[in-house]
Amino acid sequence: MNKTIKFAVACAVAGITSQAFAQITFYEADGWRGRAFTANGQVRDLSRNGFNDRASSVVIDRGQWEVCEDANFRGQCMVLRKGSYETLRGMGLNNRISSVRPAKPRDRYENEAPPPLAQPTYEWRRRPSERIVEVPVSSVHAVLGTPEQRCWVERQQVEEPSRPNAGGIIAGALIGGILGHQVGGGTGRDIATAGGAVAGAAVGNNVANRNNTSTRDVRRCETVGNQKPEYWDVAYNYRGVQHRVQMSTPPGNTIAVNSKTGEPRM
Repeated sequence: MNKTIKFAVACAVAGITSQAFAQITFYEADGWRGRAFTANGQVRDLSRNGFNDRASSVVIDRGQWEVCEDANFRGQCMVLRKGSYETLRGMGLNNRISSVRPAKPRDRYENEAPPPLAQPTYEWRRRPSERIVEVPVSSVHAVLGTPEQRCWVERQQVEEPSRPNAGGIIAGALIGGILGHQVGGGTGRDIATAGGAVAGAAVGNNVANRNNTSTRDVRRCETVGNQKPEYWDVAYNYRGVQHRVQMSTPPGNTIAVNSKTGEPRM
């Protein structure tokens, strides 16, 4: 057997081996919750396994996988790399996967899904064939977030500083002078005319400035408490051992745990 044939055989064996050790687990709910189904090889139609159009989150322990929305790898397909996908909603595949198969190792795929979570956060995921029991929750504490500042912009009417208004002063002086000239006679009339002009000028200036307003945007802020809990601190007792877990959603009266270890299962 020459070197070329040996190399081809080695590559084929490597490809088969890498796919043989591939493993993918689907979960019915976001965050690796609910019923699970694990595949180690291609599945042309998930309806035969009772998991057609049911997957909402995925964990890939080994290899790369192509998931498709129709049976026999038809319709929209995406390649998922090793890691944990907390939800399939952003990919448009939530409750739409009907077939799955291992994908050949490759640096890049045109239909590759967004990168999975960098760190595995599914240590509390339910494993296939795992025995689960429900235990009572002993206490629940909602942990609120830190207060935050809320700001907004208001449009306000603002009065501008009064400035001498030549038009108003002249008009007021003329009117005041005319009115003052009609009072009395002789020297008294002259005094009344001058006084009326002064008073009229002042009144005219005030009237002219009465509408001297403008609007502007004013930024206002206030500190408010965060009313939405960041998480729920949940405690439960299993076989005499106190356990605590932080949950992103409020629990019910019971919590699912591993029957041997008492670890929570979401």
